[in-house]
Amino acid sequence: MQHTHTQDTLVGLFVAAGIVGLFFLAMHVSNLGSFVDNDDGYVVTARFQNSGGLKIKSPVSMAGVKIGQISDISLDKNHRSIVKMKIKSEYNNLPSDTSASIFTAGLLGEQYVNLEPGGMDDFLKDKSEIDITQSAIILEQALGQFLFKKSADDAHK
Repeated sequence: MQHTHTQDTLVGLFVAAGIVGLFFLAMHVSNLGSFVDNDDGYVVTARFQNSGGLKIKSPVSMAGVKIGQISDISLDKNHRSIVKMKIKSEYNNLPSDTSASIFTAGLLGEQYVNLEPGGMDDFLKDKSEIDITQSAIILEQALGQFLFKKSADDAHK
C-alpha cells in the first residue's frame, strides 16, 4: 500500500484541528474562554459565611443568564468571605435589595453566584454591597448531618 503526500497532509490537518478543538473545549470548561473583557461593567460585593468552591472568574447569573463573573475573593476581619462580582454594564437595573446565593452547577461541582432580584426602586451601582446572602451548601456537612440524625433516630427507636 502506497501513502501519498496528500493523505499525510490531510491526516496532519485533521489531528491539528482536533487538538485546537480540545484546547477551546478546555478553555470553555475552565472559564478561561473569555480572555478579552471589553465591558467595564460595575463591581458589587457580597459577604458569605462560606464561599465554598467559588473561584475567580466563576460565573454570576440571574434567571439562568450569565450577567458577570467573580473578580476577587478575600476574607474580612470577621472571618467571612468577601466576594466581588463584576456585573456587565448592560445589567445596570438590578434592584438594591437583590439577594445572592452560591449554587452548584453540573456534575463536576462548579460553583457560581446566582442573583435574585428584589423589589426596590433604586438600583445596585458600582461598589454597592448585597446584604442578603446564602452561603454555599457543603455536601460533606449536609451528608454528615443527615447520617448523624438518622443514627440518632435509629437509637431512639
